[in-house]
Amino acid sequence: MLVLTRKLGKSLINGDDIKITVEKINKSQIKLSIDAPKNVTINNVQL
Repeated sequence: MLVLTRKLGKSLINGDDIKITVEKINKSQIKLSIDAPKNVTINNVQL
């Protein structure tokens, strides 16, 4: 497992065209925005 740490407003880049940004941090959850091309499928999986 890979664990990464990012501060509010910071991003992760996956490949050349997928960007995941930390938008908001609360006590029990975080809000992420995902910027990807329309041909990329993004699945929301709850564990």
